[in-house]
Amino acid sequence: MMRSLFSAVSGLKTHQTRMDVIGNNIANVNTEAFKASSVRFSELMYQTMSTASGGDASTGTGGVNAKQVGLGVSTASTMINITGAGSSETTGNPFDLKLSDSQTTNFFIVSDGTNTMFTRAGSFYVDGNGYLCMSSTGYTVQGWQVDKTTGEIHKDTVSPLQVMSPSNTTSAPEATTKAYVHGILDKEDTDVTGKDGYVMTLGFYDDLGYSYTAKFAVSTPKTTDKATGNNYFISLTDIVDSEGNTIIKDTNGKALSDDAKRKKLDEIWGADGKADDKATNAPKGYYMKYDANKGTFISISNGVGDAGANAVTAQTLKLSTLVTSSTTNNADGTTQKSNFKDINVDFSTSTNVGHGGKSTLKVERGTSVGKETGKKNGAMIGLSVDQSGKIYASYDNGNTELLGQIAVAQFANASGLEKIGDNCYQTTLNSGEFDGVGVAVDADGSKINSGQLEMSNVDLSGQFTDMIITQRGFQANSRVITVSDTLLEELINLKR
Repeated sequence: MMRSLFSAVSGLKTHQTRMDVIGNNIANVNTEAFKASSVRFSELMYQTMSTASGGDASTGTGGVNAKQVGLGVSTASTMINITGAGSSETTGNPFDLKLSDSQTTNFFIVSDGTNTMFTRAGSFYVDGNGYLCMSSTGYTVQGWQVDKTTGEIHKDTVSPLQVMSPSNTTSAPEATTKAYVHGILDKEDTDVTGKDGYVMTLGFYDDLGYSYTAKFAVSTPKTTDKATGNNYFISLTDIVDSEGNTIIKDTNGKALSDDAKRKKLDEIWGADGKADDKATNAPKGYYMKYDANKGTFISISNGVGDAGANAVTAQTLKLSTLVTSSTTNNADGTTQKSNFKDINVDFSTSTNVGHGGKSTLKVERGTSVGKETGKKNGAMIGLSVDQSGKIYASYDNGNTELLGQIAVAQFANASGLEKIGDNCYQTTLNSGEFDGVGVAVDADGSKINSGQLEMSNVDLSGQFTDMIITQRGFQANSRVITVSDTLLEELINLKR
């Protein structure tokens, strides 16, 4: 009589536990990266009234099974659906990150300064100290730092990722060291045949990121070789700063006479060249020679038609001869007299063909594939995270710098992790330990999607179905108690 009563009570308790879990699942149906749980039941214990006996062949008696009465039910386990991915929500925030698993379940590594925890919730932000943190708790996101020597990720013990600091809010400037001339030089262009020549300008940077402009003039030479029609004279006419003021001055910053200025320009550009006879004391320069039939560039040299050892396709703009200040002692022990670097100017991609009397010749800094262009001092304009978890900073001078990499944790039994609230987990004896280093998310083909969040994996249709089943189970157990009470009442009523 009493056994059924207590068995039913245990049934009520276990079904209530299951209902509690279902209620928690439904409450978290919109919780970021929430993983639904489910309850499993097991038999509690049995009372054996008689044990089993074996058959006796000599007497012809068969065996008898044990007589047992069950004493109820208990909660066997609560299983977390840790591998079931939730749906994706697109947010557009670069620090909203979603883990897309390929073969294993990955977790972001976070820390409160003392304890290391793990989460699938990728809603992060950059705090006032520049650290990447969880939006909900402020826990710092852990990852690998950049090796200052190599500029590559150093995969060592994870540490907080500081993505904004005084050292990375700006990007160092670079001096221009290459330039190239491209486009068409039309021999019938009146600018080319005129007195002042066809003007080209080259914008470039010095070591400190200041911008300057070198001015060139291209013209037809007034020489006896002019009849060949495929020789042109190029000279450097001035170098100005960003405000348009010439920088061809003496070491004290004072203006030079026209003759002294011309000699300084000759030293920078055409010291080894010849003076064009177009005007008295004309600047020195070089002669550009093109193929008379094809119009392709042949050479630049210090003599008309010269195809000897001095005939090359590039010449150097010797800016290092410009002394911008007195000698500077650098922190590394070196000294320098100029903040400029020499610029190698390549002419090989220019052509000399007809173009309606209009030239399109231009000189661009860097190489034709955008190398060695030089850059101004850059200010950070954005942060981004790629699919491997690497964090990059973008700067307004075109630079992109690697700041760190988000590491992830993987466990032998991810379902064995213990939920501790705030969308976080901690390790248990059954989950496996965290080694303190982590792994790259793309090691097994997984990835991190920026601008997305993983939502809850709660299946409402399944939860409501389980709710109905649980309700009926609870109801049936309550009926057992009611009937047991009725039987007890009948027993009591035997004695009036």
